[in-house]
Amino acid sequence: MISCLKGELFHKSPEKVTILVNGVGYEVSLSATSLEKLPQLGEEVFLHTYTHVREDALTLFGFADTDEKKMFLLLINVSGVGPKLALSILSGIRPVDLARSIATKDVTRLTGLSGVGKKTAERLCLDLKDKVGIIAGGDEELPDFTAGSKVEGSKDKDVISALVNLGYPQNRAYIALSEVKRRLAPELLAEMRVEDLIREILRSLA
Repeated sequence: MISCLKGELFHKSPEKVTILVNGVGYEVSLSATSLEKLPQLGEEVFLHTYTHVREDALTLFGFADTDEKKMFLLLINVSGVGPKLALSILSGIRPVDLARSIATKDVTRLTGLSGVGKKTAERLCLDLKDKVGIIAGGDEELPDFTAGSKVEGSKDKDVISALVNLGYPQNRAYIALSEVKRRLAPELLAEMRVEDLIREILRSLA
């Protein structure tokens, strides 16, 4: 299993690169996001990699950072999502945003990604919603999906408490609240009553 490569960036195309390591050229498939982060031809490059083995082929997939590789490995464990589709998905969205979309069951955003239909989007949410907390997201951390998350202010606490009483897991409630607060203007949030905020969150969870 080849888990990483460090060498000269010898060739670059819209979907693949060749990394020259000690005289051996390794062809690696990358997402558009990782391709944008590569240096100029002839310069040294480091990639995390995944080795996909089939009876008729051995293919290397590369990633500019660990979060993208972690998300790739999660995606290919979902039924119907192969390495090529996983790479296509990661070409259209950052791992941290994909993790958030899955955790909040944002099917609309997921179906906007290349190759992802409604059934696939729903399957991603079902299979991965409790696993995407491993994605740190570089300079932006996701809420902890596996442990209790902090809330700010009595209104937030009341909202989380109400959602938990309605049967939603605490972490799911926190994530949904965070998404709604991010989407709404601060002045509107300040005017909203607890029940109004709960209704807005329930609409986003529907």
